[in-house]
Formats: sequence, structure tokens, C-alpha cells
Amino acid sequence: MDKRVALVTGSSRGIGRATAIALSAQGYNVIINCINNESLAKETADIICETGGRADYFMADVGDAQAVRALYEFARKTFGFVDTVVNNAGISRYALFTDEDAESYDSVMNTNLRGVFNVCRVFVPDMIENKFGRIINISSMWGLVGASCECLYSASKAAVLGLTTSLAKELGPSNITVNAVAPGVIKTDMIKNISLETIKGLAEDTPIGRCGEPQDVANAVCFLASKQSSFITGEVINCSGGYIIK
Repeated sequence: MDKRVALVTGSSRGIGRATAIALSAQGYNVIINCINNESLAKETADIICETGGRADYFMADVGDAQAVRALYEFARKTFGFVDTVVNNAGISRYALFTDEDAESYDSVMNTNLRGVFNVCRVFVPDMIENKFGRIINISSMWGLVGASCECLYSASKAAVLGLTTSLAKELGPSNITVNAVAPGVIKTDMIKNISLETIKGLAEDTPIGRCGEPQDVANAVCFLASKQSSFITGEVINCSGGYIIK
């Protein structure tokens, strides 16, 4: 196989950026993607290129099927066959269930679930043709157990897990593995509005004794993308430092 190629959605910052950089360090060519912060997307690509890797970026809303098709065409033209897809793009929402409405439902589901569907729908046919592929979906520990005041977020991330296991069964015969990572409390912009006191409490409630770093999730993704994981599919790595133990 030629040099491996990875697409990481939502990779302008946080977990996505850490994952893109980590995959590059493992020898992948990387396509960076985000919806609206072009300067940060370019910055991620520049970091990779400055350290000897190859990366480019493409702005696209993964919830928009036509935009994802354009992303696919760009990726194919830039690096060829994309054998690894990391569906990381996602948004969070904290609200009482009684304050939710159809608009908020559509907003969360469009990115967190439809985005995964759109990307897989476009990139999977090439994987089937090449009889090889790695799909890693970023869910959440709340997709495993649910969270109060995060009903829509939890539901979307639980749905991603259902999609993951179903695709794993369907695509296994084509030598395509499909797995998920369920991060816990990770130091990204998603927790920037949480007080330091609350974050300290979350760390204390985590058996490992700290909140996670984006690199912790990136390490799990790299393993699932590697040849060492070739007999693992349909699984969820609970990357929460033990915050959620089932």
C-alpha cells in the first residue's frame, strides 16, 4: 500500500488537531477539515508540514452532503485513496430537556450524527473497492451512559455508537474496521465555560485523578488506525480515565 492517508474532521483545534498531528507523526498524509475557522485549520496543517509531514485543509460542513462530496474530491485529488477516516467533528449543547426544540435537535443531530453518516457514505465505497479501511468515530462517555441536561448531545453520541457497531458488521468482510472512542472530560474548548472549581471536582471524581488531554484521545485513535488493531472492530474505547466504568 502507498503512504496511508487520513481525514480528520473537526481538526482545527482540540482533539481533532491532536489526532491529525499524531497521525502525521505515524507517517500519514492528513486532510484537515473544519466548518468555519480557516486560520486554525491552516495552522494545524502548517504545524504538520513544518515538522516534515504532509497535510492540507478543506473547509466543509460535514452535515451538508454536497460539502462532504466536495471534501472527498479534494482529498482524492490531493493525496489519493483515503484509507482512514476519523469522524471527530461535533458540537455540544447544555440545556434542560424542557428548553429544547426542533431547531436545537436539528443543530446537534446534523453535525454529530448526520455528519458521520455523510462522511462514511462518501468515503466507504473506496475502502470497499480497495479491501481496506479504518473508520474511527469520536463519541462520548455520555453516549454510553447519558448526561443530565445534555439529552440531545447524549442521544447523538449514543447513535454514533449504534452506527459504529452496525457498520463494523457490514464492512468487516471488506477488511474495513469500524471503532469508536468515547472521551471523558477532556481539556478542550467544550469545557471552557465550566468553572475551575467544577473542573477540579471532575478531576477528583476521575479515578486516574485528572482531566484528559487531547493527546490521550489521539493516542487511542492512532492505535485503532494502526495495523496492531487489525482484529478489533465494533468496539468502543472508553477514554475517560475511569470516570465511567461499566
